[in-house]
Amino acid sequence: MGIQERKKREKEIRCQQIIIAAQKIFSSKGFNKTTMEDIAKKAELSPGTLYLYFKNKDELFASLSMRILRYLLIRIDNLDLKAELISKRPMEILKDVFLDVYKFDPLILVNMFHLQSSETLSNLSPQLLSDIRNLSNSALTAIAQIFDEGIQKGKYIDRNPFVMANIIWGMFSGIVLWEENKKSIRKRGGHLEQTLETAFLIFDRGIKKRTSSSN
Repeated sequence: MGIQERKKREKEIRCQQIIIAAQKIFSSKGFNKTTMEDIAKKAELSPGTLYLYFKNKDELFASLSMRILRYLLIRIDNLDLKAELISKRPMEILKDVFLDVYKFDPLILVNMFHLQSSETLSNLSPQLLSDIRNLSNSALTAIAQIFDEGIQKGKYIDRNPFVMANIIWGMFSGIVLWEENKKSIRKRGGHLEQTLETAFLIFDRGIKKRTSSSN
């Protein structure tokens, strides 16, 4: 291994070390209460070293959000192995995928939704912002393909599949944020799984193409 390759590998390992430490701190203290110094201490690095890899807390958190989007893409890509099953009950399977993504890391997902709707994005480097946008677009495209397949088979009404993907993603993010908000206000567990199941059921019925016999 050459010097440049070794330095690149060491940089990638150090970057992962920081991200793992950041995930643990964010999960225990929350985004607002976490400082770069907390993360540096957890990663057993100096704050100065941390800033060599991430210019601020927002950028570090955005990098964690990308892990969520990558996981979503992996889960959807794996649905190709269940093509026959998808053709029979795609919304039920997509609901299970979204629920699985939530369970992957609830706190990071919730803060990612906040991140996408705030001015925090302006604090990110152009490259990181571009990476997030590309991943988000890839995830929405993958979801849109599920709807497009249903449209082509005459199962769903003929509407823009990308619009459908945006609606289902917006519905998912809204439900997650609302359920988390209820936890904070009422100090008790929400009903995320039941709410998602009902919402996806209603959405599925709404986009199904009706035959003449059902009118």
